[in-house]
Amino acid sequence: MPQPSTQTPGAARIPCPAGAYGWRPLVLTAVLFFIIGFVTWLNGPLISFVRVAFTLNDLAAFLVPLVFYFAYFLFSIPASLSVTHTGFKNGLVYALLIMAGGMVLTGQCLHAGSYPGALSGFLVLGAGLSLLQVAINPYVSLLGPDNRSAQRIAIMGICNKLGGILAPIALATLAMHHVGDISAQLQTLTDPETKRSVQQVFLNSIYWPYMGMAVFLALTALWADRSSLPEISVDYSHNYNSEYRFLKILTTSLSYRNLLGAGAMFFYVGVEVLSGDAVGTYAQGFGISVDQTKFFTSLTLFFMLCGYITGLVLSPRFITQERYLPLSCLCGGVLSLGAWATHGYASVLCVTLLGFANSMIFPSLFPIALKGAGHHTAQVSAFLVMAYCGGGVVPQIFVLLKPVMGFQTTFAGLALCSYALIASYAKLSTVAPAVKNNVS
Repeated sequence: MPQPSTQTPGAARIPCPAGAYGWRPLVLTAVLFFIIGFVTWLNGPLISFVRVAFTLNDLAAFLVPLVFYFAYFLFSIPASLSVTHTGFKNGLVYALLIMAGGMVLTGQCLHAGSYPGALSGFLVLGAGLSLLQVAINPYVSLLGPDNRSAQRIAIMGICNKLGGILAPIALATLAMHHVGDISAQLQTLTDPETKRSVQQVFLNSIYWPYMGMAVFLALTALWADRSSLPEISVDYSHNYNSEYRFLKILTTSLSYRNLLGAGAMFFYVGVEVLSGDAVGTYAQGFGISVDQTKFFTSLTLFFMLCGYITGLVLSPRFITQERYLPLSCLCGGVLSLGAWATHGYASVLCVTLLGFANSMIFPSLFPIALKGAGHHTAQVSAFLVMAYCGGGVVPQIFVLLKPVMGFQTTFAGLALCSYALIASYAKLSTVAPAVKNNVS
């Protein structure tokens, strides 16, 4: 197994043969994807948690995913600069440590009853995940043959969604098992002090789970640092001495496929979060109780897991990743129309089934959008990860428009637009060459 590179940052590195690393690094990175899924998909039930704990409206409660995903936009370029100089493996270690710090800050602020402080913790947590995503996605893409990138990422997706399925269940079990009763109790209380006391007890229930996750992330960082994860060699023949030079090189090296891919990624993450994090709010529009809706994120992710397993079997043996992308969008469009045309649990089922449709979009989209990046892999990866901010923007648009257009029409309209734009990119990427921009 290749040993971690000992070359200095910025020095030229010789690419290693594809497929030279074997299965062991995939197993190790699969654990990291499980952690990504667990941390990311805590947001869904946490929206309901903060709504009750701080007596928030939908717009304020959805600041949780907005701040969390906006961190990808803010920190992806600094994360890419870091990965360029430290290498992929060290980037993974530093990311886990930053995430541990974000968990501590979030837990402490929730315990102290500070919603703005908790949002700052989500921002730090998102910063750590930005670094982790910038490092780990190209890392997995480069671990083997290019034509099996979607298959490898699908394996990672299975682990990611297993973590995502368990996260809402764990939070619901540890901190939200009486959320319905507490919500009803708070509506009947008129004394401000009594109300604050009940809310504080509810907030305290989440403190130790967050502290426990912080310790777990710190231990995982130590494990990753001492593990046999290889440092994949990439040609960094350009030395990025400043963020200005980085941006100049980035804009001149991005192809139109990369740029359009980032746009498609924005809407993909948006519609994925819409069907995962916003499904509880969507279901409550039909009068379904919060005691039931707190598990719907896990149901969406379960269907997503089923989709990953299906994709793992079908791609690339029976269908290429390029063809899988538009078919997934077609499936998502049909289910979105089904959600609009039905009501109650049937409509909610269509929304959760979007997890199945969404499952193979990312494994197909990321390698296509990354294609032709060469020694700018980390930089283009950062640009794609910046587009994850769609996961905060699209749900916020849903919350803003649903009082005007109705929650069903708003949801279906946003989902259909997103799938149409992603499918258009899939079509263009098969016919358009990776032409370089002429930006200087």
